[in-house]
Amino acid sequence: MTDSTTTLFERVGGAEFFERLVDAFYEGVATDEVLLPLYPEQPDLTGARHRLTLFLIQYWGGPTTYMNERGHPRLRMRHMPFHVGPLERDRWLVHMTAAVETVCTDPDVPDGIADELLTYFVPAAEHLRNDTGLPISSSRPSHG
Repeated sequence: MTDSTTTLFERVGGAEFFERLVDAFYEGVATDEVLLPLYPEQPDLTGARHRLTLFLIQYWGGPTTYMNERGHPRLRMRHMPFHVGPLERDRWLVHMTAAVETVCTDPDVPDGIADELLTYFVPAAEHLRNDTGLPISSSRPSHG
C-alpha cells in the first residue's frame, strides 16, 4: 500500500520515467499518418516531446516547470486549432497505451501505475476531442 501523500511522480522515480513514456509515445506518433500531420514541427517533434514531458511531470506531482514556461495548461484551448475527432483520439490512445505498457513493464515501476495513468489518459483524450465525428445537423426546417 502506498502513502497517500506520495505522488505518482515520486513513486515512479521522477522525471526519467516520464521522459521514457513520452519517447515511447512519440515513436508511435512519428509513423502515424493520422497524427503526425497534427504536429506543426513534424517530423522533429522535439518541442511536442518537451511540452508533454513537462506537463505530465507537473500533473503527476513533479516540478511546475510546465507552468513556469507556458502558464496554465488550458489543454482544450491549446488543442483547439487542431482537428481532434474520434479517429485522432483513438490513434492517440493506441500510442499512449502502448507507451504506458512499454514503460510499466520495467520491474522498477510499481504495480498499478499503468492503471493510474490510463485512468487519466482515456478521459483526457476524450476531453480534448473537438469534433464529434457526426455531420452537422441541417438548419433547414423539416417538412412533416
